[in-house]
Amino acid sequence: MQKTNAIELVHFSKNFVDVLNDFELPEEQCQFTALPKEISIEMVGQYPIVILSDNVPVGFFVLHATERVKEYSSNPKAMLLTALSIDHKKQGNGYAKKGMLALSEFIKRKFKDCDEVVLVVNHKNIPAQNLYLKVGFVDNGERRMGPIGEQIVMHLNI
Repeated sequence: MQKTNAIELVHFSKNFVDVLNDFELPEEQCQFTALPKEISIEMVGQYPIVILSDNVPVGFFVLHATERVKEYSSNPKAMLLTALSIDHKKQGNGYAKKGMLALSEFIKRKFKDCDEVVLVVNHKNIPAQNLYLKVGFVDNGERRMGPIGEQIVMHLNI
């Protein structure tokens, strides 16, 4: 495994569009997440976040402070994390782990009112479950049915 470069979480900007539009995922990962180019971010309260390595986008996810959060948390200060992806060409370098480890500090700086991040992960997506557990998310046993089966609701206290 290559040494992971330092990463940074930043708000999406149009400067990143071309690189994000070139992201690829293997078919087995596409069932669990969406490519950045497939995500419509037009709603107030949706915040696309880019994971940079040496100022180059390597990953992407969306934070939500919308009504959708209430489906997974009764905490009015919670945000929902969706659509985490790492470009297939960049996978295996620890970018997802480093990006998620940087999440708490990023939220403390950029979303001062937020004190919890919630997400759902498909029960078949073992690599993602392991990632989230390693970076501090907690599985309290809450389950939901999603479009492709059971979803595990996970929480991270900020």
